[in-house]
Amino acid sequence: MNNSNKPQIITLSDGSSVLLQPKSKLSYPKIFIGNERKVYLSGEAFFEISKNPKKPFFVHANEVVTKVVGTSFRIKAYADQSDVEVLVRTGKVRVNSEKAIRNSSQNEIVLLPNQALRFTRKNQTFNKITDITLDKSISSSVRTIEQLSFEFTDIPVSQIFKTIEQAYSVEIDFPEQELLRCHLTTSLSDQPLPEKLKIICKSIGDNSSYTMNGNQITILSKGCN
Repeated sequence: MNNSNKPQIITLSDGSSVLLQPKSKLSYPKIFIGNERKVYLSGEAFFEISKNPKKPFFVHANEVVTKVVGTSFRIKAYADQSDVEVLVRTGKVRVNSEKAIRNSSQNEIVLLPNQALRFTRKNQTFNKITDITLDKSISSSVRTIEQLSFEFTDIPVSQIFKTIEQAYSVEIDFPEQELLRCHLTTSLSDQPLPEKLKIICKSIGDNSSYTMNGNQITILSKGCN
């Protein structure tokens, strides 16, 4: 449960990352076992899922189930609200209702990047939104992490860290003097936060690493290669 007044980053055992909004709760196992990865959400969260085609990832949120293999998306499913919303940033997700799954119904809805759906809980109906810019409610609620670009071309590493801080509401402590002249060209668009940090550290040099404690990240490095 995130009882704070700012988003909280959660790293799952498979390397996936979840940005949990205030007053939201995510239930998940310490280690995923079996051939599925299941979590349960009450509230709002942005997910970046590690790719594993042999072990699909399921998010149960109120009466809605979202299935993915590896992608990034947001779910808004508060217990006291009449709708559930799913918005896809990258990749592809499949959405169905708990009731339809129990009845072995195949009426799942497929969402691609920049598409969304709204599930009305009272009458169990889905409304697919193929262009989120045309839906004022969804477009006005887009979070910072969904707006920022993670494509970098010859960008100072300090600026990349700043982008990550803005996106994930984290604080990054790094040796500014040692990394002053470090510039990176890399794509981090479809990676969970831990993988983003691994790629950055590897790009900086073999002597670089990171530690993460809640929303505090520390970069250890002696400088660029």
